[in-house]
Amino acid sequence: MNKIISLALLVVGIGLIIYGINASDSIGSSFSRFFTGSPTDKTMWLLIGGTVAGAVGLVGMLRGSKST
Repeated sequence: MNKIISLALLVVGIGLIIYGINASDSIGSSFSRFFTGSPTDKTMWLLIGGTVAGAVGLVGMLRGSKST
C-alpha cells in the first residue's frame, strides 16, 4: 500500500513540475519576470510543490515496504 502512495506522489510531483515549467513560459510569467525579475508566485509554488511531492514519492519508492 505504501508503494502505491509513493508512486502516486512521484507521478503527481512530476506532473506539477511539468505544469510549473509550462507556466514559467506563459505570457504572465514573462511579464512578471520582466518587471520584478522573478516568475509568478503560482509558478514558484507549482515547482516547489512538485519537487517536494516527487522527492517524498521517490524516497518512499526507494525505501520500500518493511515486512515483518
